[in-house]
Amino acid sequence: MRIILAKSAGFCFGVKRATRMAFDATEEHDHLSSLGPIIHSPQLVRQLEEKGVRVVDEVPPAGDGAVIIRSHGVTRGEMEKIARRQLEVVDATCPFVKKAQEFAAELSADGYHLVLVGEEEHPEVQGIVSYGEEGRVSVVANPEAAEQLPRSSKIGVIAQTTQSFDNFNAIVGVCLRKAKEVRVYNTICDATSVRQQEAKSLAARVDLMLVVGGHNSANTTRLAVICRELQDNTRHIETADDLEPGWLEGVETVGLTAGASTPSWLIEQVVARLETLAGT
Repeated sequence: MRIILAKSAGFCFGVKRATRMAFDATEEHDHLSSLGPIIHSPQLVRQLEEKGVRVVDEVPPAGDGAVIIRSHGVTRGEMEKIARRQLEVVDATCPFVKKAQEFAAELSADGYHLVLVGEEEHPEVQGIVSYGEEGRVSVVANPEAAEQLPRSSKIGVIAQTTQSFDNFNAIVGVCLRKAKEVRVYNTICDATSVRQQEAKSLAARVDLMLVVGGHNSANTTRLAVICRELQDNTRHIETADDLEPGWLEGVETVGLTAGASTPSWLIEQVVARLETLAGT
């Protein structure tokens, strides 16, 4: 059995930067909390917890040590609350996410109705939305949802950084029919686009496609959706323990990719498990 690993599988720049900052912070601070999980990898979050990092859902009280801002970013209100409480900050927000926040603020200030292509419940999206003008922001997940947008004189479009370019492009097309003026900023991270293109290429030529990463990871889940469109035999797993021997029956070629928040050691464990099951 042949195993083909996607070239760009695993950590992207923003996640690598965030995790390095978080682990460095454990050496510098005695009392450290993370406002939400640093990245969407339960296994890595557990490693940080073992080093004393508490994951919290709300801004800690004044005098409660340092707080890590997760790679997905937080809302403007939360950042203002952190400042008022004079907490020391380890800002691990991905620079691409921060740029999307800045574009949201700019478009709103210039009078555009902000359309954010993404998943409404995702923390990155909630953070970006908070930088727009309340009442003039719409989050749309697909072209069908975009068709429900009201007509507006000016629409500004940005995207959750892990969105599919095809989906983003289709929604922009709908917005062009909804407004006289449309300003578009492509805020999809290059690393996301590269991973998605590699996944498409790989899924089309293997018998089994494995996508490794947290089930709570938007970009990993999207990779699995993209792969499944080309290869019905696609499995989204978190760890090597999720592999089932029956999946390999009659399989000659396995494709393997991983989300941008999947640590390399998890990928290596999956490869090792596949080799064991295949008897290589």
